Amino acid sequence: MSRLLDVPDGGLTYESSGVSIEAGDEFVHAIGPLVNSTTRPGVLEGIGGFGGLFHLGAAGRYQDPVLVASADGVGTKLEIARRVGRYDTVGVDLVAMLVDDLVCLGAEPLFLLDYVAVGRLRGERLVELVRGLTEGCRQAHCALLGGETAEHGGVMGDDDVDVAGFAVGVLERDEELGARRVRDGDVLIGLGSPGLRSNGYSLARRVLVDDGDLNGPAFDGAERSLGEELLRPSVIYAPAVLRVRDTLGDALHAAAHITGGGIPGNVVRILPEGLDARVDLESFPTPEIFFEIQRRGRVHADEMLRVFNCGVGMVLALSADRATEALDVFAAEGVDAYRIGDVVVGSRRVRW
Repeated sequence: MSRLLDVPDGGLTYESSGVSIEAGDEFVHAIGPLVNSTTRPGVLEGIGGFGGLFHLGAAGRYQDPVLVASADGVGTKLEIARRVGRYDTVGVDLVAMLVDDLVCLGAEPLFLLDYVAVGRLRGERLVELVRGLTEGCRQAHCALLGGETAEHGGVMGDDDVDVAGFAVGVLERDEELGARRVRDGDVLIGLGSPGLRSNGYSLARRVLVDDGDLNGPAFDGAERSLGEELLRPSVIYAPAVLRVRDTLGDALHAAAHITGGGIPGNVVRILPEGLDARVDLESFPTPEIFFEIQRRGRVHADEMLRVFNCGVGMVLALSADRATEALDVFAAEGVDAYRIGDVVVGSRRVRW
């Protein structure tokens, strides 16, 4: 390689173009202890290298392991975080979106990688975001194995943040949950969701935020502000679902994560041909924030159910004779759970 040109000082720098290498290094140093707090069996090397190392053989007693991967983000909930100036809860949300997809196949979450893009690297808000990520990882018993933080100066606004993640889990071959296991007569159990999780925020913002006050009460009589209510972190269901799987064995047949598409759009994904899911909408509580959205936006009930979880963040299909046992396990794990319906002969649809 030829020698670079000898140019006088005072010219352009990377930092003057919108990217600070020093700020990035300081951020990585600051989050080290947080990331290390998520270490679990199998982690060989985490942040700082060119890749994270994980020893699958140390992860558990899997005879014929199958890896399961999931990628997701938290959508426009980040706009609420930006306006409120709080980022820790969306870190928990990202973990929930990833690991609760994995557990729908029966997979144990192993590790997670995150990608954060910002207009300007402001360490305090990003450390807060990672604090939420690591809290979620500890809840899910998975490691934050690495990630990428990209400063997009000149492309994104200084306050703009976007975050996504990629997670890997493991299950025993031929033990995956899914539609092929679901049978006529199965019971449907719904897991309670106190808030919106990470879906429906474009509609929720249009209804509640565009002309509303994020610092004011979320609804009449609310103890939380609107901002706090909309930033309520997602419940991470994976550990409790895995406990139910370990307790029930083959009696747990399938699980549906209630994300975009709501109950009808996601429960149908665990139905085989010839069967319907019959859901009793009176069998579980719907948090008041959903009624507030419906009232103020004059949103039709069908649209609410298609966009929001309406109080149920996951639905499990399992053998009817083990339903009470499953409910007891969820209660012991501190997860609200309800018997919300059953599986009946039909044409592969969700009906009320």
